[in-house]
Amino acid sequence: MRIERVGYGHPDAVRLVADVQAEYVVRYGGQDDSPVDPLEFERPHGSFFVGYVDDVAVATGAWRRSTVEAFGTTQTCEVKRMYVVAAARGQGLARRMLAHLEASARAAGARALVLETGIKQPEAIALYESSGYVAIPGYGYYRDSPLSRTLGKPLV
Repeated sequence: MRIERVGYGHPDAVRLVADVQAEYVVRYGGQDDSPVDPLEFERPHGSFFVGYVDDVAVATGAWRRSTVEAFGTTQTCEVKRMYVVAAARGQGLARRMLAHLEASARAAGARALVLETGIKQPEAIALYESSGYVAIPGYGYYRDSPLSRTLGKPLV
């Protein structure tokens, strides 16, 4: 998979974000309503990436600066919009995107990553846990939702 940094408004990013929102509707009955400002994914505030296989956009992943304290630091970034199209799942692409997000956030000065996911995404939880993410106190828009899980990983 070739990973490219793109703007949040890039056509491939827009299409894949719409796809992940449609998946949230199937899994949770509605879209992710947490506030997202596209400018949060522009340097130096964050980055948005699209993964391509044979020049077809099949995956997304992003991070944005965060104020969440985790692992003794507030130099954190939040993982957002991790997604792989159904036809490309099971090939390790999400793991590769996650590793890319970790490396790029670390290079930008992050000392830890945090994220929110949901209990109706067991494959995502398994990916994160097998990549070293552990439960952290709830934060953000879904902090009190019984369907939400918050995880984090130190990067140093």
